[in-house]
Amino acid sequence: MRLELISNATEAPVKPGRPVVRPSPPQLKPELEPPYHVILHDDDTHSYEYVIEMLKVIFGYELDKGYKMACEVDESGRVIVATCHKELAELRVEQIHEYGADPRMKESQGPMKATMEPAE
Repeated sequence: MRLELISNATEAPVKPGRPVVRPSPPQLKPELEPPYHVILHDDDTHSYEYVIEMLKVIFGYELDKGYKMACEVDESGRVIVATCHKELAELRVEQIHEYGADPRMKESQGPMKATMEPAE
C-alpha cells in the first residue's frame, strides 16, 4: 500500500487505527445583559419593621440583612437592595410599589419609593 501526499491537502494524512480529531468550531458566547441596581429610597412614613418584612417577602432576606438595609436607607436616604438583570430589576421595583402602605404608621398612604439604575 502506498500513501500519496497531495500538495494542496489541508489535513495531515491519518494513520490507520487512530481517531481523527478535528478542532471544534469556535463557540459563540451569549452576550450578558448589563446589571441594574434596585434602589430603595427613604421616607418618614414606613417603619424599620415594614422595611425588614418587605425585604424578606420580596427578596428572601434574613432579619439581619433586612435590618442593615433598613439602617442604611434611613441614614443615607437610599440603599441598593438588589443587583440583577433589567427585567428582574423592573419586576422587583414593581413588587416594592405593590407592597403597599405600612399598617404600623397611620401617616403611611402608600408604598416606599423604589427605582432602578444601571450598575457600574
